[in-house]
Formats: sequence, C-alpha cells, structure tokens
Amino acid sequence: MKRYLLAMLAVIVLLTGCAGAASDSYVMEESFAPEMDSIAMEAPAAPMMDEESRNTSGSSVEAAQQERLVIKNADLSITVDDPEEKIAAISALADSMGGHVVNSHTYQDYADSGARVPEGNITIRVPSEDLDEALEEIKADVEEVNSENVSGEDVTDQYVDLQSRLKAKKAAEEKLLEIMAQAATTEETLAVYSQLQVIQSDIEVLTGQINYYERSAAMSSISVRVIATEKSKPIEIGGWKLGETASNAVQNLIDYIQGFVRFLINFVIFILPVLVTIFLPLYLVFIGLRALLRKRRAKKAAKEVATEK
Repeated sequence: MKRYLLAMLAVIVLLTGCAGAASDSYVMEESFAPEMDSIAMEAPAAPMMDEESRNTSGSSVEAAQQERLVIKNADLSITVDDPEEKIAAISALADSMGGHVVNSHTYQDYADSGARVPEGNITIRVPSEDLDEALEEIKADVEEVNSENVSGEDVTDQYVDLQSRLKAKKAAEEKLLEIMAQAATTEETLAVYSQLQVIQSDIEVLTGQINYYERSAAMSSISVRVIATEKSKPIEIGGWKLGETASNAVQNLIDYIQGFVRFLINFVIFILPVLVTIFLPLYLVFIGLRALLRKRRAKKAAKEVATEK
C-alpha cells in the first residue's frame, strides 16, 4: 500500500508541474527518496500522461469553439458648461444601466481669465453590450468631444487556457484527496498534504484570474475627463483674443529657441570641424612663412652690421 501511494503521489506531482513546490516536497524527498526512485520507474504513468496531453492539446480546439471573450474599454474627454452636473449625470447613467461608479473626483482649476472653474474625472462600469449606448448618452448635450478612444482586447485564448489548467489542477486535487484518505501513516499523510496545499493554492490563483476575465468582459470601463467650457475659452477684450495672442507669442518663442539650438548643434558638430580642417593648415603655413621671413631679416641685419665694421 505504501509503495502504491508513493507512486501515485509522484505521478500527480509530475503531471501538475509544481515546479514551485520544491521547498514543500522536501519532507517527502528526505523520507522516501530511495523508495520513490524505484517506484516511480515501475508506476504505469503513460496512460495518465496521455490524458494530460489530450487536455492540453484540446484547449486550442475549445478556444476555437467557445464564444469570443473580449474586454472593451473607453476613454473620453469632453467639454461642458457644468462639469459637476455632468459627472452626477454620468453616475446616474451607470446606475440606470446596472453598472456602478469605480471612482469619481472633482477639483477646482483656473481658466485663462483667472477665474476658478470646476473640473473632474469619473470612471464607471456598464454592461459591455450597453457600451455604445452609454457613450452616446455621455456625449449628448456636450459642448465638445475633445477625444474619444474605444479599445478591445480578445482574451479568449488566455481564458480557455486558464480553464484547462484549472480542470487539470482540480483532477489532481481529487486524486491527492483519495491518496491522503488511503494513507496508513502520519508520514505519508504529511507528504500528501504538502502537495495538496500547493495544488489548492494554484486553484485559487487560477480561479481568481478566470473571474477577473469574466468580470472585465461582462462590464466595460468608461473613463471620462470633464472640462469646463469657460476654461477652454480664450480671453477676449474688444474682439481681441488675448489668449490666442499669448499662445502665438509663446509658440514663436519656442520656434526661435528650437532654431537657435539647432544652429548651435550644427555649428559645433558640423561647421566648427569644417572650419578647423580648412583654416588650420593655412594658419600653419602662415606661421612657417613668418618664421622664415624673420630668419632672413635677421641674416640680412647681421650682414649689414658686419659690413659697417
């Protein structure tokens, strides 16, 4: 019985791929290492391995047959007259569609005129089948839609793979429970229980990942930034848009600085080396000619002095 239990335990550990359970299996390796080597060689593991490989290869077929699981999300930036009222309306929209508010934040900002204006952000979740309708409701009666982005991520393959792995882990859990029920000694029970803990931990992780995909696909996220109309309007005095003038002046300054920096870079990297290669030889020739001329003058002066004497 002991040899049978140990053989089954060794096969299940290999099938479930518990590479991270090395520390937990230390007790089993210390106590039964000699017997495990011989029993594992005698155990008929081939049929079980065939079943595991069929489960793995079948995941791709299941992915093709299953309805596609797509996570859809949207991001919006809108301009309205009253941001606080719009945020409240978006929150009510989520509730009416069976969704909920993930987070909501309002704060005070400053317009170009110096006036304080409200601004805010809100993120909601609505049923994915109502995403387009929710977007249309949010964009209704706004001054301007500054930006809109709708993204979708197909997670069907990952979802099916997680389900296949979870199925294999649960099968291994059942086998380990059967083995632990048949264990004759405390030593055998502890060895099986350590592996059972690892399998159950993996099951919890896989279940959490599957639930996350299911919730994300069922409920789409919409993030909205709400800007006040007053903030987007430029200052205007007597038909003169000061904000536009200031913006143009700043842009001109930026263009000048960029041009000047480009000139400095070209001068240092290109123009300066070219000037050095052209004028350095000429300068060396000039120095050589001047030295030669001075030497001749010195000889001529020396001859004149000698002639006078």
